[in-house]
Amino acid sequence: MFLVLLAWRVGGQEADTSDRDRAPGELLNAGRATVAPGYFMFPIAPGKPGFLAGSMGELRPNHFHGGLDIKTGGGVNQPVYAAADGYVSRLKQSSFGYGNVLYINHSNGLTTVYGHLNEFKGAFAAELLRRQYDKQSYELEAFFEKDRFPVKRGELVALSGNTGGSAGPHLHWEVRDAQDRQYNPLQWGGFPEIQDHVAPTLQAFALEPLSIEARVKNVFAKALFAPKVQPGPGVATTWADTISAFGTVGVLVQGFDRFDNAWNRNGIQRVAMTVNGQPFYQHNIDAIPFPTGTRQVGNFVDFLYQNTQGRTLQKLWVDDGNDLLMYATTSPTKGRLTVEAGKVYNVDITLADSYNNQTALHLVLRGEQPAYFKTRAAVVKKPALRFEVTRNLLKAVAADPSADSVGANLVLLRGNRRLEIKPSYTQNSETVYLYDLRAGLPDSIRFGTITKKFDRQVMIPAGKETNYATAKLNVMFGKETLFGNIYLGTSYKPEPIGSGFWTVGAPLIPLYHTATLTLKPTTPPADPARTAIYAATLKGGKAYLGGKWDEQGNITANIRQFASYRILTDTVAPKGSLIGRPGGQVLFRVGDDLSGLATYRLLVGGRFRMLRFEHKNSTLFSVPTDTLGARLKGPAELRLTDQAGNERVIPLSL
Repeated sequence: MFLVLLAWRVGGQEADTSDRDRAPGELLNAGRATVAPGYFMFPIAPGKPGFLAGSMGELRPNHFHGGLDIKTGGGVNQPVYAAADGYVSRLKQSSFGYGNVLYINHSNGLTTVYGHLNEFKGAFAAELLRRQYDKQSYELEAFFEKDRFPVKRGELVALSGNTGGSAGPHLHWEVRDAQDRQYNPLQWGGFPEIQDHVAPTLQAFALEPLSIEARVKNVFAKALFAPKVQPGPGVATTWADTISAFGTVGVLVQGFDRFDNAWNRNGIQRVAMTVNGQPFYQHNIDAIPFPTGTRQVGNFVDFLYQNTQGRTLQKLWVDDGNDLLMYATTSPTKGRLTVEAGKVYNVDITLADSYNNQTALHLVLRGEQPAYFKTRAAVVKKPALRFEVTRNLLKAVAADPSADSVGANLVLLRGNRRLEIKPSYTQNSETVYLYDLRAGLPDSIRFGTITKKFDRQVMIPAGKETNYATAKLNVMFGKETLFGNIYLGTSYKPEPIGSGFWTVGAPLIPLYHTATLTLKPTTPPADPARTAIYAATLKGGKAYLGGKWDEQGNITANIRQFASYRILTDTVAPKGSLIGRPGGQVLFRVGDDLSGLATYRLLVGGRFRMLRFEHKNSTLFSVPTDTLGARLKGPAELRLTDQAGNERVIPLSL
């Protein structure tokens, strides 16, 4: 299903009259919702200038941002109003994710979501509190039947906060449909509170060879083009030099957008590309499936480049495994450009924000047939060999100080078989060899006297359930685990004391859905109930994954990212101490040295008193609006349990 871009007619404050004849919330035949301008009111300080810390569709490290982050002046407890008539359908209180979040269903079938709240306001808040005491848990999600808690447009429903995964006080506000697709609220005419007359800013663009015969500037490597002086918002960029290319190539762009009088960088909503004046590709980030589709951001951008070079480049083609419905490509190659020798391609790219402020980029490609060439660099004194895998291709690079006019062949070895690969080109005394791994994986790679083991054991195909097993582990891939084919390497490194280290793949390969990992330790742990899988984090820490032990002494857990893993036993209970009585309430500092805090209970005179957990500063605290809990006076105890099941009971006298 291709999406049709709306013809924006607004500059940030005018209504989009093209939709005036459509009933509010009417669903387009294509399945996307559209809303009449003004149907939703701005939920914070309506009628006053507002500012956004985040726009819908922004590219976050592991997801598309699903809504608007509305600034609340750096503080909490700003009134939050219902955006339209409806009823409260759902509440959730959590220390993570959306934090305290409220859902309002509207008559047009859409739902507005209000996240990171500090406090709910209304009869539904009392009902949630009652259910929390019934369950004796702060972490609770409550669903309500239709019209039990009706709200009117503009009715106070909550106070803003900084709960859950929020990095600072703000209101996270979303619009969803019945399928939980997250919509860009600015696409329906915007809000007068949010002004935007600032066009996107282009930071860079890139060209990438996508097939074995492809070249950019005569080599097989991504070429980045960044203006020496960054152009201002809306300033058109024409790349002065004609860029030589050949074969199947992809275009990538990097940029950001700003709203009026705001310093923070936001996302670009729409990118369109024409080739020789003909529409070729466009995407519009106005609707993202949630929760699974949002992880497609790992396929939408160049994930490897983002995590190694620090630049977020958006692909202007629909890559394998990308099932997002936000494209309107007119080319059968889904945005991949086929460059033929001798031909010239005028490429025009438009970056646009939600209010249709635009920035243009123009570049010219000239098709140039690849041919072997050799350039030398005096700095290369001795042979060396390295390799990488990109898509289905092995790219080996041999440092070659030889003065021969043509580089020597590379040898791929598998058992007793050998395959010689001719050089593609030699640049600065580094000879590049390309090989399609779908023809078979080598055991090792040899250049002259240098032999290197090829560390990928198997190709895992995308779109197919595949189980890979060794003596030390199993990895089960579902049909939607991978975006594209991968070449998987695994290893196990024992240690004198401890379980050893299992390494599965590389963290620079993004996963769409989870894989199931089973580790097979040499010796089963003495205390399996307190023993689990932990992943090594990029900062050298340990992240608890959990796991379930089987009768064979193996442990299994789901993974969302490739990493190195260990099996560790946690026998130390969490710690906690009372650090204050602000306003007559209680404030505890808590912590756990390995698996992490799992549950907490405060009993005063044997009666449950609810606490809130703030993971950002590791505190537990009570709130004065709690009308059902025990008085905070007399003998009490705080019970803390970690994810390994260790419990600590802390006696108190309040």
